[in-house]
Amino acid sequence: MTNIKTDTQNPPKQIILNAFDMNCAGHINHGLWTHPRDQSHRFNELSYWTDLAKTLEQGLFDGLFIADITGVYDVYQGNIDLTLKESIQLPSHDPSTLVSAMAAVTEHLGFGITVNLSYEPPYQFARRFASLDHLTQGRIGWNIVTGYLDSAERLIGQTGLKDHDLRYSQAEEFLELCYKFWEGSWEDDAVLKDKANRIFSDPAKVHAIHHQGQFYQSQGVFQVSPSIQRTPVLYQAGASKRGLTFATQHAEGMFIGADKPEKIKQQVDKIRAQAREQGRDPHAIKLFVGISVVTAETDELAQEKLAEYARYASPEAGLAHFSSSVGMDLSKFADDEAIPYQKTNSIASVNSKFKEQQITPNDLKAQLQLGGRYPLIIGSGASVAEQLISLLDETGVDGFNLTRTVAPESHQDFIRLVIPELQQRGRYKTAYTAGSLRNKLFQTGDRLTAQHPAAQYRLDHTEPHSGQQQQSA
Repeated sequence: MTNIKTDTQNPPKQIILNAFDMNCAGHINHGLWTHPRDQSHRFNELSYWTDLAKTLEQGLFDGLFIADITGVYDVYQGNIDLTLKESIQLPSHDPSTLVSAMAAVTEHLGFGITVNLSYEPPYQFARRFASLDHLTQGRIGWNIVTGYLDSAERLIGQTGLKDHDLRYSQAEEFLELCYKFWEGSWEDDAVLKDKANRIFSDPAKVHAIHHQGQFYQSQGVFQVSPSIQRTPVLYQAGASKRGLTFATQHAEGMFIGADKPEKIKQQVDKIRAQAREQGRDPHAIKLFVGISVVTAETDELAQEKLAEYARYASPEAGLAHFSSSVGMDLSKFADDEAIPYQKTNSIASVNSKFKEQQITPNDLKAQLQLGGRYPLIIGSGASVAEQLISLLDETGVDGFNLTRTVAPESHQDFIRLVIPELQQRGRYKTAYTAGSLRNKLFQTGDRLTAQHPAAQYRLDHTEPHSGQQQQSA
């Protein structure tokens, strides 16, 4: 390896790295569960996850980001036959059940957990995540999603998916109420644990929440005392006009789904500008791009590994996944037929691509070489490192969500071959920062800053739990 000098006065931005996974066999790169070395069929075994967590911490990953859906992919061909055969995120299990076990075998690894707020009572959700923040010593993040599957609505007994923008209005109120629970019910020094005077918590420092809103009502004291972060690190992936407004107001991390550097940069610039308009520091939001990586000792061996993986991948399963993302049955179109734009209530930013460009099923399948639609980066450790650095510097993103291909070897390969090359170039940490997930990401402490919307619900002028608190919708 060559020694690469870095400017110690102005060190280059270091890459933030999350492993991107899901509590299922087939997550993003569909079909690879059939590879002889793939272990993702063991997703229902706790050791599969604790081993992964230990591996990621050895590689100094910032977090394990766990996706989730409510519902099933039933749009393609009008049924779930292919979804079941190819395990397209089915079966899938609750992601939050994994966290305590993985936290027990790690010290620094963060956990970003996806929860769909449309199907959760805010109180029960807020209590669960505050509890997890305690148990992990402040390593919890929440990926805020509002859902996009009609099948989910039917499963919970509703007739159909709410309008796209209405889902975000509900999300705004959901967050407001969670902020009240996390930030506005207990004072920092309410818990005394005073055995001599028999006072565990000071009644004068615990306050009731009174919320009467359009979607939610709640009255009473939050049951969980303040955790290290109080509010978990907030992630979001909104890319529609309404979604961007929501995300740039609340999110601390955002996920960008574009594939070309110029498109990624356009999104980065748009997000930073919109955050500034919201009165926030535009760099108070960390931006991530989803990627898949195939790496080996040389570029040639990496190409051979890609060819091997591709023999097990299922581009059609990727197409079935994509069908539910856009709310259209793409099996109805001939392979070389341009897919027309149709307004749906599914993922608006993905669906809008059909309005902007001519795309055929063959085009999509070509993008789905490994069954997934994330940018695919191939090469030796040094080559992959250079490509990641270039992508970061060209676009202004802060890091990457690395999907698995063949588990667990794809993460092991990345840690063994790519991480040392990034470290040598001064673009990846050599040790963890102390403190919570939020402090590791921002070095600004464990709590949300005063500029964040949650700050308005903090205990400045509240009354004890026996009185009426000044927090109402």
